[in-house]
Amino acid sequence: SGTVVEVAAGFPRAWVEFVDPADDEQTIRADLTWLTSRWRCIFGSGCRGIDASHPDAGCCTLGAHLTDAEDIARVRSAADRLDPSIWQFQAAAARTGWHQTEDGETSTRTIDGGCIFLNRPGFAGGSGCALHLLADREGRSFVETKPDVCWQLPLRREYDWREDRDGTRTLVITLTEYTRAGWGEGGHDLDWYCSGNTEAHVDREPVYIRHRPEIEAIIGEAATDELFDHCAAHEAANEWRRRKGRPELALHPADPRPRNT
Repeated sequence: SGTVVEVAAGFPRAWVEFVDPADDEQTIRADLTWLTSRWRCIFGSGCRGIDASHPDAGCCTLGAHLTDAEDIARVRSAADRLDPSIWQFQAAAARTGWHQTEDGETSTRTIDGGCIFLNRPGFAGGSGCALHLLADREGRSFVETKPDVCWQLPLRREYDWREDRDGTRTLVITLTEYTRAGWGEGGHDLDWYCSGNTEAHVDREPVYIRHRPEIEAIIGEAATDELFDHCAAHEAANEWRRRKGRPELALHPADPRPRNT
């Protein structure tokens, strides 16, 4: 496949902001460059993992940090419904518990270089996340079984309060790419990372189409409908520029050239 290139951070992005149709006290701020990119998860089909010593663990090497009580409760409920047929490390979890808390931060435990919910290659019940397998078995979205950071990655959700000069406060929900920087200082140490890597920008559908269920879970149905209009308009504008022989604006640099359609 030739040399795999991870693009440098800091490239120009197109953003859109709009008032949430379902709540006029919050604003959606969305990264059109990321949402219209052709990234897809290539776990099991080319992913090198973030730790070269455990490539089969994908981005599950460090375990998952749980965001709040609701996140913990969701995963606990799902863990209680798992059984050894689809969870390789259920016995280990029964001995030690499936999560741990350090410095006030709760995360899933790790075992043998990966999250305790990660079934390893060769496991009869199927490799990959046991919580994801549970969702498939129950016919539900993995949004309902996995930790927030896991079902969102590599979408990054951020909440910020914006205060105008008149004192009006607005909640701004930002939806963007979960870059290396999103992992904190440790992001620089990851041996491989997908979101900025050409090897993972191989989908025929843009991110916003493939990941609608996750986007809707973050910002709601009405805001998702409006965001889709903005994404489609951004794509249409670039298609017009292509027809005119003009360079496209704010495309993700890891996307294929020419763009696959």
